[in-house]
Amino acid sequence: MKTTARICLLMLIAAGASVARAEAPIDFKDILFIKRQFLSGGGNHMCDQYFGFHAVPGGGVFVLENAFSDKPAVRDVLKNSLCQNGRFKGRKLPSGSYLSPDLSYDGKTILFAFTEAEKTRYKWTPKSTFHILKVNADGSSLTQLTDGAWNDFDPCWMPNGRILFNSERRGGFGRCHARPVPIYTLHTMNPDGSDIVCISHHESNEWHPSIDNNGMIVYTRWDYVDRGFNQAHHPWITSPDGRDPRSIHGNFKEKQGDNPVMELDVRAIPGSKRYVATAAAHHGQAYGSLIMIDPQVADDNKMSPITILTPDAKFPEANTGTGNDLKYASAWPLSERYHLCVYDENGNARRGGKNNFGICLLDAETHEKKLLYRDPAISCLSPIPLRARKKPPVIPHRTAVGEPLAPGKKFDPDARKNAPATGTVGVMNVYDSTLPFPKGTRIKYLRIMHVLPKSTPHHHKPQISYGVEKSARAVLGTVPVEDDGSVLFTMPAGRSVFFQALDENMEAVQSMKSATYVQPGERLFCTGCHEPQKKTASMGANAKALRRKPSMITPDVDGSNPFSFPRLVQPVLEKKCVPCHVKDHKDAKKKPPDLRKGDYLKDKRHWYTSYINLRTYAFYYGPLGGYDRWLPAVTVPGKFGAKASKLYAMLKKGHHDVKLSKPEMHRITLWLECNSDFFGAYENTKAQAEGKIVTPALN
Repeated sequence: MKTTARICLLMLIAAGASVARAEAPIDFKDILFIKRQFLSGGGNHMCDQYFGFHAVPGGGVFVLENAFSDKPAVRDVLKNSLCQNGRFKGRKLPSGSYLSPDLSYDGKTILFAFTEAEKTRYKWTPKSTFHILKVNADGSSLTQLTDGAWNDFDPCWMPNGRILFNSERRGGFGRCHARPVPIYTLHTMNPDGSDIVCISHHESNEWHPSIDNNGMIVYTRWDYVDRGFNQAHHPWITSPDGRDPRSIHGNFKEKQGDNPVMELDVRAIPGSKRYVATAAAHHGQAYGSLIMIDPQVADDNKMSPITILTPDAKFPEANTGTGNDLKYASAWPLSERYHLCVYDENGNARRGGKNNFGICLLDAETHEKKLLYRDPAISCLSPIPLRARKKPPVIPHRTAVGEPLAPGKKFDPDARKNAPATGTVGVMNVYDSTLPFPKGTRIKYLRIMHVLPKSTPHHHKPQISYGVEKSARAVLGTVPVEDDGSVLFTMPAGRSVFFQALDENMEAVQSMKSATYVQPGERLFCTGCHEPQKKTASMGANAKALRRKPSMITPDVDGSNPFSFPRLVQPVLEKKCVPCHVKDHKDAKKKPPDLRKGDYLKDKRHWYTSYINLRTYAFYYGPLGGYDRWLPAVTVPGKFGAKASKLYAMLKKGHHDVKLSKPEMHRITLWLECNSDFFGAYENTKAQAEGKIVTPALN
């Protein structure tokens, strides 16, 4: 045992701390942390907590020196620090709020996020948003790395020398908020703040990126494709250049209480394949109970991979109120058993901002804690051992996205202008599926669906389709599937997509409820269609699609991209349905629905009369009004879209003397398999209703 650890244990034993019954891996004496006011009013939400205008001024970056002695001392790292550049050049940071520190692998340089916390209330300005700065551990060389009217936060040192962080720079808003809630996703930059690039093109929020023991990025993603708002906020993993994002566990649970609502602050445990995380609420902040996640355990989308480390705190919102049991946060694992964290035994969001989190050493085996420091006036957060640590391996970049600079080189803004605009996607066997396809099904095509980021700030404005809070989408087109189930095709980079498996009639049998994307030049391969995790490909290099050039995506019919009910469906209705539906009928009760456009300018949503009247015959996810309800986590093959709609069944059976051509029937089924949407962009709905082509503002 190292001398420091022995001294620390003796000190803890002298203080009566039973956590020292075993040798805690304490090879440090000082702890880096921040002080930050717990948000008791605005910002008490999983997204809003990281908007600078919600932050309460106060706190800073500190070091708890001799943390395990009987006389620890607190050092203000920024007490005498003058900023070397940017808006604060030549002066100390003004009053504001601090967030998410991180320490370089050599233990010498601190990253943190800072905001002046200007109270603009949902107005983004440089003073009301978080920006990333760095400073030496002794307080020297304070440097501002980012600025602007967007929030940049959660900085993290990468083994290759770049900085990983969350940012709103990609653009877009959340879909279920009655207020502007920007999307923030993974970005990286050079250590001097140059070459800021987006490495995640996900269409919803992401949180708390960190680097695991293998050099991979772990983070939390809000997966929100055709399901409810409160269903999936669980750990994901991706490469340092953003390739091949994959869920670690829990992405397809059946009920809210099956496991934590959110799993945040995911960090790799030293010398282990497991992670520690905070079980938190959707409608709350990143506080709750601490858990350990074992990705080696088969995922049952419940609790199998999870060990509860703090049984005195229930999971907020999953099995207690959203504001209850907010006792723990920001665990820094020392081993599977011992963790630094912050703790407040009375943690509760409804205590008028009186929460007071102190730094503790937690023994996860005995569930006992040793309080190391508490400031009676303000909470502590994010304790980190102030010492050098082992650097994970550097995973080579396979794309030009965020590629680290060679030693001594300066960033050239033109260096990546010639990067490819596409990637290659392969599926080894679409029949490798979690749920079996209907007997006799043959998959002939794969449809690529583009999920569009929301460019307007309030929910239901506009309402894209019958189901509220659903994404606008576009059909990029289809690619062929070989008779052995294999697929290989070229796909545009930087677009959030999901896939649908189509039969010989180009009707969807299966559809994803998650999203993926490719980086420029990436080669992304999947085993199958919602295949079980850790399953190996049944064919591999023998797959027929791998023996040929990648297919190019074949665009679909007019009205599919950009998506448009007025262009895709209404012409079929006008030609084949309206003439009969407008005739006089002797029995008024049996009068068929009006399938004309109607006076759509008088409808508050600009929907056609035909679209309104087809609702009960169509297929869509989610309720007609209000907020999303819980929706099935996965699609059951053959039981969604056209094949699950009354309209399709009616037309296939035969509806009076209506005879649709194959292209006309395709337009109807395609609409039903696109969640029966009306609009294909969040902008210019009047023009869309008029049948004009409106290109979405964000891709």
